[in-house]
Amino acid sequence: MTAKVVVITGASGGIGAALARQLAGRGDKLVLGARREAELKQVAQECGAGTLAVVADVTRRAEVERLRDEALRAFGRVDVWVNNAGRGIGRQVLDLTDGDFDEMMAVNAKSALYGMQAILPYFKERGEGHLINVSSALGRIPFAPYRSAYSAAKAALNSLTTNLRLDLRREYPNIRVSLVMPPTVSSDFARNALHGTPVPPGGPRPGIVVQTPAEVAAAIVALIDHPQSELYTSPETAETVARYYADIYAFEEGMGR
Repeated sequence: MTAKVVVITGASGGIGAALARQLAGRGDKLVLGARREAELKQVAQECGAGTLAVVADVTRRAEVERLRDEALRAFGRVDVWVNNAGRGIGRQVLDLTDGDFDEMMAVNAKSALYGMQAILPYFKERGEGHLINVSSALGRIPFAPYRSAYSAAKAALNSLTTNLRLDLRREYPNIRVSLVMPPTVSSDFARNALHGTPVPPGGPRPGIVVQTPAEVAAAIVALIDHPQSELYTSPETAETVARYYADIYAFEEGMGR
């Protein structure tokens, strides 16, 4: 299989770092973007030759465009662009401030929009490419009300991803647009959430699906090899979404018990 050139945002930890390690292990070329310089360089070092680390704040459009330019300068092409940067929050709807909401939209939705708008003109010129937006199951179902604005931002990302795919479908059939929706992930996400992560009343709900970053990353690697429009990285999550939309009232009543 020909090595791919893959750009990954949010690559200094969690899913992004795990994805970088797995792709590097099979020989792909990587361009890794994140704000945390020390952590990002450590991941790049682990990935070895053929990996470029670019310190960038993807909530700033110019820095996302610089990430694209550095990738093209280093490797001459980009095959896959993964918008993975994200951050959670620990506040319910009525406690949200303007700053809380703006931060969630900037990190979880606008950064991906900047990525889409940066790389798609290149993909169009080339006639092919694969864009992957990493969202969350919380963008589809309200597992955790205290994630409020995070869930809202991911729902916006879900809609933007679908809209883009429909925009491109007829004229650019070889440009694939994929949405990835993991469940809860055992990373530093909860610890790094804005305002922390409260313990739900009564403790964590039983039956919550938890995946490791490596498990989610493996699903994304498979998606790169076999593109599809949407991917729940655990079958249990897809089943839960189906139950939710089959009877939203009953589902929410069950959450309250």
